[in-house]
Amino acid sequence: MSETHSSVIIIDYGAQYTQLIARRVREAGVYSEIIPCTAPIETVKAAKPSALILSGGPDDVGEKGAFTLDIGLLDLGVPVLGICYGMQLLAHYLGGELSQGTDREYGRADLTLTAECPLWKGLALDTPHVAWMSHGNHVKKVPVGFHAVARTQTLPIAAMANEEKKIYAVQFHPEVHHTDCGTSILHNFLFVVAGLEPDWSMASFVTSCIEESREKVGEAKVVLALSGGVDSTVVAALLHRAIGEKLHCVFVDHGLLHKNEGAEVRAMLEKHLPGLNLHYVQAQDLFLDRLAGVEDPEQKRKIIGATFIEVFEREAKALKDVTFLGQGTVYPDIIESITPKGNVIKSHHNVGGLPEKMKLKLIEPVRDLFKDEVRKVAAELHLPEELIWRQPFPGPGLAVRILGDVTREKVTVLQEADAIVTQEMRASGWYRKVWQSFAVLLPLRTVGVMGDARTYENVIALRVVDSVDAMTADWTTLPYDLLGTISRRIINEVKGVNRVVYDVSSKPPSTIEWE
Repeated sequence: MSETHSSVIIIDYGAQYTQLIARRVREAGVYSEIIPCTAPIETVKAAKPSALILSGGPDDVGEKGAFTLDIGLLDLGVPVLGICYGMQLLAHYLGGELSQGTDREYGRADLTLTAECPLWKGLALDTPHVAWMSHGNHVKKVPVGFHAVARTQTLPIAAMANEEKKIYAVQFHPEVHHTDCGTSILHNFLFVVAGLEPDWSMASFVTSCIEESREKVGEAKVVLALSGGVDSTVVAALLHRAIGEKLHCVFVDHGLLHKNEGAEVRAMLEKHLPGLNLHYVQAQDLFLDRLAGVEDPEQKRKIIGATFIEVFEREAKALKDVTFLGQGTVYPDIIESITPKGNVIKSHHNVGGLPEKMKLKLIEPVRDLFKDEVRKVAAELHLPEELIWRQPFPGPGLAVRILGDVTREKVTVLQEADAIVTQEMRASGWYRKVWQSFAVLLPLRTVGVMGDARTYENVIALRVVDSVDAMTADWTTLPYDLLGTISRRIINEVKGVNRVVYDVSSKPPSTIEWE
């Protein structure tokens, strides 16, 4: 990220909405970055913040083990906005008083703005607004130099302000869409209070990313595992513009892709990235032979992951003088790698274990971007719509959508059924309305009747979900006629299937994928 941009640093106290705060700031055209509250203040200083936002969090301020506020953050000379737990921290550490809430507020609340405040510019005072609350503790007495500027029916101090020091705090969550004035409040903090410029755009990112990548790589070579998904393809497009033929992309066809996907990815790349060094590896037999007889889903994932590394490493070693490994790591991968308490949630490396094993330097051009921003970059690069809006697809491919052991025959059945699902979802306009839509081959057979004859064949389950980030998901209420069309086509056109069922489970307690 270029240092010429304004930068809002969000101090994360473990809130469920921290990523959402960062997204809202970026949507306003200002670059944002999340730093755990456990990081030393030098880390925050090094980020050169133009403003700070203190997130919410699940702790009770002042209790043993609760996250604390480094007062040095308030001496950086930049505006500060505390949200929920952030407001309580400011009150507690600046000499105010907290009270354990006897009237707790969770969910929607009527918010009244009671005093003039830069955060309320353009908003009506003494008129109820809808705000989203989630708190037990609350501020009972504001610190010296602050005054209350909002209330709810049960909360006398729902926001407080110190205009002289440009420190503001709200007990509600302006980042969620349930708070009807939330966008205005965040914009007022960014542009009225902090006086920032909306200078973060995908066009500016593309320009700076290409320049920085060219400078970083120099005359070296980069090898990139290219899956055909939007993240890795955007990385390929950016690096191709930056370093040209010094980029080598390896596409491994493990035989568990969508129907005809290997050929379609090659054609797409040849059309939209002409001159790209693409090493297409057909390893279908190797993967399927190693999966023979394996039913446990975790074992399937491990076999596919290890085999992919083996194949990719072999191809990469055949290239001379490769210095960098390109990866399609995105910002949520970075954030979710470490919680504020330092606990690893998941590894963010797209090719697990590969960087360490191959001793290559990493280059991750889109590591600062959210998924929707990666799609915007794809549009800036004039990549095709079908790529930009391609639904997420698991790394192990169809192996985790075939319950039980994986065979060539089962892969063919699922590919045919899955192709019909995609065709009909696209034709109906529903493909871009949902997060994912796919077919699952179940490890059971049922009795049916076809042409007056008894059949005993496979069952396909349809899984269609709505989500924002895949952390939670609801099953989609597709029109009955669309469900009927998909079911009818699968049963009529896919040999070996005589029944189609629809999955009406949400996440949690279920997961999106079946394995």
